Amino acid sequence: MKKLLLSSAVALTLPAMASAHFLLEYTTDTMIDRPGDVPVKLIFWHPMENSHVMNLERPQEFYMIHNGDKTDLMDSLEPVQFTGGQNTGAAFKGHVPVKRSGDYVLVTVPTPYYEEAEDIYIQQIAKAFLNRNQLPTDWMNPVGLPTEIVPLNKPYNIIAGSTFTGQVLADGQPVAGAEIEIEYMAAEPDMNSASSSMPVVSAMPGGAIVAISDMNGYFTFGVPRAGYWGFAALGSGPVTEHEGKELSQDAVIWIRAWDME
Repeated sequence: MKKLLLSSAVALTLPAMASAHFLLEYTTDTMIDRPGDVPVKLIFWHPMENSHVMNLERPQEFYMIHNGDKTDLMDSLEPVQFTGGQNTGAAFKGHVPVKRSGDYVLVTVPTPYYEEAEDIYIQQIAKAFLNRNQLPTDWMNPVGLPTEIVPLNKPYNIIAGSTFTGQVLADGQPVAGAEIEIEYMAAEPDMNSASSSMPVVSAMPGGAIVAISDMNGYFTFGVPRAGYWGFAALGSGPVTEHEGKELSQDAVIWIRAWDME
């Protein structure tokens, strides 16, 4: 993890970086009108480029937080195959029981993934958000994960053209100088099939979009377009080794932006 102390968060592009790995907790919508089981897919993928799909092992944990209460969702998971633009990989489908009004914070703690090309393990601890009846309850609260990004804007109700601010934490403390990769879900999973849609935008010519957290762990990004946006704080977690190799324990958050109509 890079420790670069900056006075403010700066968005920039690193030309040499490869496309970003992102763990998705994908639902077709974030605002839920009716009570019921909301389908979700867990996919480890490069959604901006619609490129390589990594094989996802069964997670260590998959649960939701609603009104401060934790509900285990591991029993809802079933293995599936998912096909991106380059290959097919192992993924999971499950469901989230959305009944009462309020926020539903989805949390996935995956099994570390071995990245052979870099000879390291990657563990992307991911959060995503659903809401029913526009009643905010949990979105602004830390979950208490080894590392996480806490949103300062309501994450399922971002206005395209505005900004999103998050704070990177490790063991509840701010992480200064964290490198945050930013990903647009240009291609989206089809919930009724095993494949992705076609990308609606091209990959950035300079490579991955990156921001750096300031001395208090904060970063801000101007959200230019409606849709799903992901943020991954690389190596921000306290665990740095797995099975004798380097581990990048990353904090991931997904937000949803909307056009004003």
